[in-house]
Amino acid sequence: MKRLRFFLPLLIFLTILVLGYKGIGLEDRSVLPSPLVGKPFPEFSAPRLDDPALAVDRSALLGRPLLVSVWATWCPTCKAEHEFLEVLKAREGLEIVGIVYKDDPALAMQWLARFGDPYSFNLQDRDGRIGVELGVYGAPESFLLDAQGNIVYKRVGEVNQRIWRDELEPRLRQMGAGGS
Repeated sequence: MKRLRFFLPLLIFLTILVLGYKGIGLEDRSVLPSPLVGKPFPEFSAPRLDDPALAVDRSALLGRPLLVSVWATWCPTCKAEHEFLEVLKAREGLEIVGIVYKDDPALAMQWLARFGDPYSFNLQDRDGRIGVELGVYGAPESFLLDAQGNIVYKRVGEVNQRIWRDELEPRLRQMGAGGS
C-alpha cells in the first residue's frame, strides 16, 4: 500500500502529461478559424494605392472569384509570397487584389516597382481598419472570395505552391473557376 501511495502521484502526473501532449496535437496550429468564412466580405471604403483620390468599396470585389491578399513591405514572409503570387497570376490567371496593411504607401509603390505587381489593384489600409473587420492577425493573410463576394477560405501565412495545390485550387474548382 505504501508503494502505491508513492507511485500514485507519479502515475497521475504521467497521465496528465500524456493527455496534455495528445490534446495539443489535435489542432493544426497553422489554421486559425475565421467566423467570416461563408459570409460576405465586410463593407469598406478605401483609397487605391496607385490613385488615393479614387475610393474603392466592396462592389469592386464582386463578379468573379478572386484572392484578396493582405501584405506589407515590413513583412519578410510577404516577400516570399509575393514571388509566388507573380507566378500564380501569370500561370493561373487568378485575379488578386492587395490590401497594403499598416504601411507607408510610398514604400508599397517602391516595392511593387522593384519586385513586380501581381495585383489588379491595391487598397491602402494605413490604420488597419479593414484588417480589424477581417480579423487580420498580421501579414500575410489571404481571403478567397466567390463571385458574390463571400469569403470561401482564409489563409493565415504565406500562399505557396503547396497551399495553392491543396487549399486554393480545389476551392476554385468547386466554384467552377480556373486552376490547372
